[in-house]
Amino acid sequence: MSRLTRLGSWLLLWAARGVAFLPRPLMLGLAHAVGELMVRFAGHRRRVATRNLEICFPEKTDQERRVMVKAHFQCYARAFFERFEIWFGRPERLRARVKIQRLNLFEELRGQPIIILAPHFLGLDAGGVRFQLEHQFASMYAKQSNPVLDAWTLQGRTRFNSPVIVSRQQGLAGLARLLKRGVPLYFLPDMDLGRRHSIFVPFFGEPAATVTSLVRLAQMLDAVVLPLVTRMTDDGYEATF
Repeated sequence: MSRLTRLGSWLLLWAARGVAFLPRPLMLGLAHAVGELMVRFAGHRRRVATRNLEICFPEKTDQERRVMVKAHFQCYARAFFERFEIWFGRPERLRARVKIQRLNLFEELRGQPIIILAPHFLGLDAGGVRFQLEHQFASMYAKQSNPVLDAWTLQGRTRFNSPVIVSRQQGLAGLARLLKRGVPLYFLPDMDLGRRHSIFVPFFGEPAATVTSLVRLAQMLDAVVLPLVTRMTDDGYEATF
């Protein structure tokens, strides 16, 4: 990466971080506007989203799917700005913005290997960092191609309770050792890693790739799989076990 590109990346990220701490109505309005621009100018992503919705919801009209695509891009823009509040905001602000529900289910399972299944929804950082306030965990990390973004991401995702981050290149062995030591694993499994590491299962009636590493880890260590689903709400996020 050239020095000019690196400087541009830093400036862009600092600007986005500043936006996340604007008064909430102003930030939401800006996110809405950015989402509108993405719908208009992110042509490739818009076409991918539209095609996926055509496959998954053939019964809906083109207009209904356009509304869904527009809503997604607006939520995506909001999540991008809010991520900086989650990564860098004060702990009390994080607790207020991200509610965690049914934490007792996790507490009742302590003492045995636990894999927290966290789907790749827009709130994955919100739920992960909020849970991190309560407990140490381990997670797998894919290195970002942009070194500036990579540094910000690691800093934001390792804020509390000294989480253990294992790179994808290290494979599952490191995660297995941590699980044996009683460190819960925050696992995001729904990535397409190619045919060698995936199986194809029905998704909305269509074959879709999903990885098998979660099942292999759980079987190998007799681990409990506990879903943690984070949803976007009007006021922030709700992470529910």
